[in-house]
Amino acid sequence: MQLAIVSDTHMPRGARAIPQACRERCAAADAILHAGDLSDVPVLELLRELGPPVHAIHGNVDSAALRALLPRRLEIELAGVRVGMTHIPGPATGRLERLRGDFPSCDAVVFGHTHMPEHAERDGFQIFNPGSPTERRRAPVHTMGLATIAGGRIAFELLVLS
Repeated sequence: MQLAIVSDTHMPRGARAIPQACRERCAAADAILHAGDLSDVPVLELLRELGPPVHAIHGNVDSAALRALLPRRLEIELAGVRVGMTHIPGPATGRLERLRGDFPSCDAVVFGHTHMPEHAERDGFQIFNPGSPTERRRAPVHTMGLATIAGGRIAFELLVLS
């Protein structure tokens, strides 16, 4: 199973758009994960129009309409792997351990908010932040994540978009 993972799209804002390479990867995936801060409902609709199922949570800047549609956190099972999703992961210090405690039945947690790509693993438990395809902030480039699930394991990959 192939996953496309995005976060912090913050749209609409000015001429900002999800890059074509990101849309193509999302459309080719078996599922799309969005870790919050879409901003408004049309972004969710845009992702849903790409075809694969969209699993999304709301972030701290999302509209009231979007918050009414999406949960704050989510746990899903995909091809035998349990993935948790949250937007705000808390401080960097102790992040992996804290998220493991917040999602004790999960194999991995996908998060956003910081706009900084991050991947850490300990004892088979992983955390992953895909960065942002549209608003890099302190990150040097725009990014998204990809993941492959096979044999009951998930492997994350960061894709640089620009």
